[in-house]
Amino acid sequence: MKKFIPLFALLSLLLLSSCAGVPQKPVDDTTPLVLKPAPFSSLKGWEEDSMDGFMEAYLKSCARILKKDAAAPFSSNAAFGAYGDWQSACKEAMIISARSPQSTRAFMERNFKVMQASAAGDTQGLFTGYYESTLQGSRTRGGAYQHPLLGRPDDLVMVDLGEFREELKGQRIAGRVLGGKLKPYENRAAIVTGKLSPENFKPIVWLNSKEDAFFVQVQGSGIVHLAEGGIMRVGYAGQNGHPYNAIGRELVKRGIYKKEDVSMESIRTWMLENPDKADELMNTNSSYVFFEEKKDDGTGQQNGAVGAEGITLTPQRSLAVDSSKIPYGLPVYLDIAYNDSANTPIRRLVMAQDTGGAIRGAVRGDFFWGSGVEAEKMAGPMKARGGYYFLVPKNL
Repeated sequence: MKKFIPLFALLSLLLLSSCAGVPQKPVDDTTPLVLKPAPFSSLKGWEEDSMDGFMEAYLKSCARILKKDAAAPFSSNAAFGAYGDWQSACKEAMIISARSPQSTRAFMERNFKVMQASAAGDTQGLFTGYYESTLQGSRTRGGAYQHPLLGRPDDLVMVDLGEFREELKGQRIAGRVLGGKLKPYENRAAIVTGKLSPENFKPIVWLNSKEDAFFVQVQGSGIVHLAEGGIMRVGYAGQNGHPYNAIGRELVKRGIYKKEDVSMESIRTWMLENPDKADELMNTNSSYVFFEEKKDDGTGQQNGAVGAEGITLTPQRSLAVDSSKIPYGLPVYLDIAYNDSANTPIRRLVMAQDTGGAIRGAVRGDFFWGSGVEAEKMAGPMKARGGYYFLVPKNL
């Protein structure tokens, strides 16, 4: 989702900010991304990947890539070359009619080479999951619908510092201009208690649950089933520039939960059981996300969740990455172990198409599960360990 500071989602990591039950090293954003050549045979499960949906995701990124100047750099990292290096494969993909797993694998092997990614030699990292929330709401306030999702205020200024200084690439701030100077915007507590001026208070929809209104800000997008009938798709439109503080970590700090017991479900349960304390807990996170209604795409169907790349995400084929190190539109092969009783492996080809405030580091990802009950079930507890490989054009 076009995110500013979290971008989409991030669930378990944003709720707790560490992998429960697994010792974690502190995230060092400055550790460089290192790429090492590897053969396709090093991709465990490569031949077993069904490839369902991958070409759909790939072609969405290609549509953006093909519009770029061929001489323009694909990334601030010279190792990824220029857009022209990536455009020839995109052009070939556009005319391939067969979409079988075999033809997709053959296409990738014909056009790309494998690079194992590491954080200065450490190939293992944390992979969480996110999804598109399902909500109940109304376009007008009334009855149970008392909790707004706010549209982006007219006076909110979001600044990509990388546009001003190369060394600040990937860093962003937000605020409002007062007296010719950019000042910090209001924090969550000020916004939810009505400190915004009336002209800036622009609800786009009213939800029946303040907990849902909070968690959809973690996810960055959602599908609202309207009391008037039909649905409204909402997506990220801006953020107040304040840092995200994980409320799961706050509950651990207060001795309410042990780290391994924190999940979205347990946090929601606590808030429902302690309604007089829920607002105070949520306001320990000063970050606030603004939304916009996503209109249909001209086919009569509303677009799905939109990632930071500016394209619609594909369930189980889109990945959020640290965009200060890893470019959008990059094919990524995951080799991670979902943290269930069997450590079920997730080995599949995905596309780097999104980012998030908590997605920091050279080996770090947030796996998009899609929308609905099953997606929520899978994304919520996901704290997987593993690594990934990048597929880059052979001519680099």
